[in-house]
Amino acid sequence: MNRFNLSRRKFLVAGALVGGGLAVGYGFLRNGEADNTALSATTDDGEIALNAWVKVDKYGLVTVAIPRSEMGQGVYTALAMLVAEEMDANFEEVTVEQAPVADIYANITMLKDSLPFSDGYHDGEDTIGAWGMTKIGRFLGVQATGGSTSVRDAWMPMRQAGATAKAMLISAAARTWDVPMAECKVNSGIISHTGTGKNGRFGEFIALAASEAPPRDPVLKKSSEFTLIGTPQPRLDIPSKVDGTAEFGVDIELEGMVHAAVKLSPVLGGTLANHDAAAVKDMPGVLKVVPFENGVAVIANSFWRAKTAVEALPATFHDGPAKEYSSASILAILEENLKSEDARVYAETGEARRELDEAQSPVQAIYKVPYLAHACMEPMNCTAKVTENGVEIWMPNQAPTLIKWFAEKIADVPAENVIVHTPFLGGGFGRRSEIDLVVMAVSIAKEMKNQPVKLLWTRENDIQHDIFRPAAVSRFEGAIGPDGRITSWANRIVSQSTSGSFTARLLPWATMDMPDNTTSEGAADIPYEFANRIVEHVPVKLPIEVGFWRSVGHSFNGFFTESFMDEMAYAAQSDPIDFRLAHLENHQDFTNVLKQLAKVSNWSAPLGQGRARGVALHESFSSIVGQVVEITLNDNREITIDKVYCVIDCGTVVNPDTVKAQMESGIIFGLTAALFGEIEIEDGAVLNSNFPGYEMIRLANCPEIEVHLAPSGRMLGGVGEPGTPPIAPALTNAIFAASGERIRELPVSRSGFIA
Repeated sequence: MNRFNLSRRKFLVAGALVGGGLAVGYGFLRNGEADNTALSATTDDGEIALNAWVKVDKYGLVTVAIPRSEMGQGVYTALAMLVAEEMDANFEEVTVEQAPVADIYANITMLKDSLPFSDGYHDGEDTIGAWGMTKIGRFLGVQATGGSTSVRDAWMPMRQAGATAKAMLISAAARTWDVPMAECKVNSGIISHTGTGKNGRFGEFIALAASEAPPRDPVLKKSSEFTLIGTPQPRLDIPSKVDGTAEFGVDIELEGMVHAAVKLSPVLGGTLANHDAAAVKDMPGVLKVVPFENGVAVIANSFWRAKTAVEALPATFHDGPAKEYSSASILAILEENLKSEDARVYAETGEARRELDEAQSPVQAIYKVPYLAHACMEPMNCTAKVTENGVEIWMPNQAPTLIKWFAEKIADVPAENVIVHTPFLGGGFGRRSEIDLVVMAVSIAKEMKNQPVKLLWTRENDIQHDIFRPAAVSRFEGAIGPDGRITSWANRIVSQSTSGSFTARLLPWATMDMPDNTTSEGAADIPYEFANRIVEHVPVKLPIEVGFWRSVGHSFNGFFTESFMDEMAYAAQSDPIDFRLAHLENHQDFTNVLKQLAKVSNWSAPLGQGRARGVALHESFSSIVGQVVEITLNDNREITIDKVYCVIDCGTVVNPDTVKAQMESGIIFGLTAALFGEIEIEDGAVLNSNFPGYEMIRLANCPEIEVHLAPSGRMLGGVGEPGTPPIAPALTNAIFAASGERIRELPVSRSGFIA
C-alpha cells in the first residue's frame, strides 16, 4: 500500500485549511432553488424530494436525510427534530435515512471553528473570517461528523429545509383548494383551511408541491413558537438497536463476501520486509495473501480462518524511526521543550512574564498526560468491492467525503463510480475520521475484483495501531495579589500538533508549520479574568501519529488549566468555587453554571470522614460545563467515585434526553482516561494489546451521575464532547481535598490510587 498524493484542486485548498450564522440559503443554490439532486436519486416509489433534506411520500410520511454519522450521540433524532419543527410534521410520522455523499451536505462549522481564538466568530459575531470559511467550506464540500458540530451546523440549513418544504406543501394545498396560502395552516402533518374546513395530509399534495418554486427566504419560527425543539423525544435509532435489526459496519454481509485479517508492523511506522505466503496458502479457507506497505493481509472464506492464517504467516518488518522512542524518552523530549525558544503565543494580555519575575512567591506546577487510544467498542472495519470501473464501500466513518476521495484514488476509478455507505458507528470519537482503513481495505480488495472483501481489525490491531491522542506536558506559573486574586498567569504547553499530523496523513506534500487551535484550546480561551496572562504552545514532531480524540485539545488542557486553577485557589486560601467566581465577574453565563453547580451538589455541606469533593469548570465547543465529583478514599488508597454532578449550558437545548445522555457518556469516557488511560511505548512498539491492558470503567466502579441543564440563550453549543474535559480535574481536585496529594500526571493509577 503506497502513500499517495491527491491532485484534485479541492485538496489543494484543504491542505491549507486543516490546522488551524451561515449565510442565508444554506445548501441552496444561488438562484434560490433547493438542490435536491442527490436526494432525488434515493427516492422510492411514491416519494418526492422537496430539497436536499426532505422527502415526502404519498401517505404523508416524512423522511429526513441526515448528513452526519450516527455513532450513539443521537444526531439522527436531533436533526430530524429541526426539520419536523419547521414543517409542523407529526414526529411519529418522521423517519430518517443516511444522506448520500454530496457537496451540499458540507460541514461548514468545523472549518469556522478553526478560526483564531481572537476572531469574534467564537463569541457569536458575524465576521469576515467566518464569511470566508463559509465560502471555502461550500467549495470543498467535505461532509464530516466531529467537533460537536452536528446540531450547530444543521441549526439553520435543516430548519430552512423544513420551512421550505412546508411552504411548498401549503402552496400546493392552496392551489388545490383555490384559497390564499395565508389562510392555510399546518398542524401535526395536516394542512387545513379554516374558512372552508378543508384539510389533508402532506401526502395528498406532494405531487403538486414538487412543481412549486421553493421560497427564497423561508420564514423560520421564533424560539417562543417551538413545540418540538426543547422537548424530550425518544431516539429514532433505539428500536432497531434494541431488537437487533440495526446495521453496524461489522454486521455487513454481502453475497460472495470474503474476509481479510492483517498482520501489521509491531513498530509504529515500520514497513513490511519479507513474508512467506507459501507457508499458509494451503490452510483451510485461505484464498490469497496480499502484502502492503506496513503489513500483510490474508483473505479467506471466514474471518476466523483469515485471522488464524495471518497469525501463522511468517513476516519480517523494517523498523521505522519510532524504534528509537519509548514513553519515557518521549516524555523527556516534551519536558525539554518547555525550555524552547520557538513557542507560538495563542493568548497574551498585559505583562505576565515581568509580573511573575517580580512576584515574591509565584505558584509553579508541571502537568503531564500520556498518549491515549480511542478504543471504540465496534472493532475497526471496512468492506470494499472493487470492479473494473468502480468501487463500493461499506464503512462506519465520520468523513464520507474523504472516504470517497481516497477510495477513488486507490481503486483508480471515476469519482462518479464510487459509492460510500455509512452504517451505524459503534463509537467514533474522532478515530473514524481517519482514512487508513479505507486505503488498506481498497488496496486489499483490488486483488479480489468483483468480490466484496470485509477487512476487520482485531482489538490488538486497533489498540496498537490507533491514531493516538497526543501526549502533552504543561507548565504554569501564577502569582496572587493582596486581594487574593490572580495577578499573573503564564502557561506553556508542549505536544504534537493534531491537525498537523492529520494533514500529513492526508496530504504529505501540503504539510506546513501552521497555528493549530487544537493544541491550546481550553487554555488560550479560558474565561477567567487576569490582568496579565500569556498562553503558549511548543509544537514537537515525533514519529507517532496522533489524531482527533473526544474533545481533542480540551481533553488535556481542561485537566491542566482546572487543576492549576484549583492550586491557585488553595494558595490563596480560598474556596475553589468562590475563587473561580471571583475571576468571572464579566461572564454571567459561566457564573450561572457555577452557582447552579454549587447548589445542586450541596457544595458547602460537610462530608463524612474520608470523603471529599472536587470541582472543575470548562467551556468547549461553545458549551459551558461544570462538574463536581464526590469521592470516598480509604487508607489503602482505594477510591470510590460516589457521585458526579454536572451542569451544562449549551445555549438552546434540542432534545434534553440526548444532552443528558451525552454528558453521562462524556463523563464515563473521561473517567476511563483519567483513572486508567495510557498507551505505553517501548522501542517504538505499543505494549498494550487488549482491554486487560487498556482498562475501562465498568459498572462496578461507575458513579451515579446527575445532570442539570441550564440553557441561557447564549450561542448554540455542542454536547458530544463538552462533558469530557472537566471530569479529570474535578476528580483529581477531589483526591487532593481528601488526601492532600496533588495529582499532576494522568492516569491517576500512576500515583498509586486504585479505583
